[in-house]
Amino acid sequence: MSTHNGHKLYFIGVGGIGMSGLARYFRRHGAEVAGYDRTPSELTNQLLSEGVDVQFDEDPRMIPEEFRNASPADVMVVRTPAVPASSPLLKYWEERGARIVKRAEVLGMVTRDQKTLAVAGTHGKTTVSTMLAHLLTVGRVRCNAFLGGIAVNYGTNVLLNDDAVVNVVEADEYDRSFLKLQPSGSVITAMDPDHLDIYGTPEAMFEAYTAFATLGDGPLLVHERIASHFDGRPGVTTYALGSIGEPRAEELRVERGAYHFDLYAEGLVLKDLRLGMPGRHNVENAIAASTMALRTGVTADLLRLGLDSFRGVSRRFETRIAGPEVVYIDDYAHHPRELDACIASVREMYPDKRITGIFQPHLFSRTRDLAKDFGRSLSALDELLLLDIYPAREEPLPGITSHWLLEQVPMEVKECVTREGLLEELRQRDVQVVVTLGAGDIDRLVPRIETILNERYRS
Repeated sequence: MSTHNGHKLYFIGVGGIGMSGLARYFRRHGAEVAGYDRTPSELTNQLLSEGVDVQFDEDPRMIPEEFRNASPADVMVVRTPAVPASSPLLKYWEERGARIVKRAEVLGMVTRDQKTLAVAGTHGKTTVSTMLAHLLTVGRVRCNAFLGGIAVNYGTNVLLNDDAVVNVVEADEYDRSFLKLQPSGSVITAMDPDHLDIYGTPEAMFEAYTAFATLGDGPLLVHERIASHFDGRPGVTTYALGSIGEPRAEELRVERGAYHFDLYAEGLVLKDLRLGMPGRHNVENAIAASTMALRTGVTADLLRLGLDSFRGVSRRFETRIAGPEVVYIDDYAHHPRELDACIASVREMYPDKRITGIFQPHLFSRTRDLAKDFGRSLSALDELLLLDIYPAREEPLPGITSHWLLEQVPMEVKECVTREGLLEELRQRDVQVVVTLGAGDIDRLVPRIETILNERYRS
């Protein structure tokens, strides 16, 4: 591994899940790393504890002195697509003449000289890439992994090994970022229309995925449902639950709250595998991750051990409480397909329980574009508590509000709530299974919700 001693990297948006992983990578390899983020978080706290200088003020005078005094030629500035052109920090570095690159370009640089396995898809990619990284680690295949979530087994979003022989990368379709990669092998989990604020039409998004599929000449593993998009591309294998080909899973069943299944992949038949992460949709994710792990040299016995010991990803079907009176599950689902998968899995695991869903819509444009599908998906709950739309990078759109979305949900027990109103509601309402859903800042409510439910239903 080449050293980065003497290099200076400044990250604008360093607290982001992808940005923080790259910051850690360069810090580990000898570079000086600093950056800015809008608000403190667990990720920024970890970066600070590891020696990364993080500022929370956009005033360029807060940039560390050694960066301000350095020659612009010695500083590389990394930004996310969400950083507006008006950012004072971006303007400062532009005026200084520093090299400014997007996160995706840097990830491409880091992974270009080594075998890289990339996992793309409008949903499922974080779980598959994290599971794959865990299977490789347990399977004694040395890897680096750049993940879009916090792996519960490791408490981090990046796995780094100085002797790595392979990279695992979550390939993000937002802003066509994944087109900067050159993978040796790829997985595409799903291509449901999303990010239409970037792509304009579903067809444009599909074109980006087909372009991604041509970036490397290695094998491509795609979900059976989207296989038709890759007709004519050599080396394509499909996977799915209920598929008749390989790879596939059979004899799917729930025993003591865990999914067991038989896996047919790479000419092997592995009976009675146990997945340590709940959720029927995660068994499907396990088919993809297991296939890639077997192809990369993981043995059948170590694969079995890896699946059983996998604890999942923070906020991906994460069980926070599993008591006799109340169950609390937190999930990142923010697209109708993801809501469908999450709610169906909760229903399968707790068929006789009343499910109360707390949903925070993410982006005004996504809410507008997919309102009908959101209404159908959310109606699978027994009760719905709907928070305000999380704007992220967007300005409000006229008429697009949570109250408007609530009208699109054909169910009886539903209401819009404020953040404080939600907490008060949970102090009063009798609940059995609670599921928080969304990709905004709903995660900051999770500890408080957990505390309230534990206090009410302490056994």
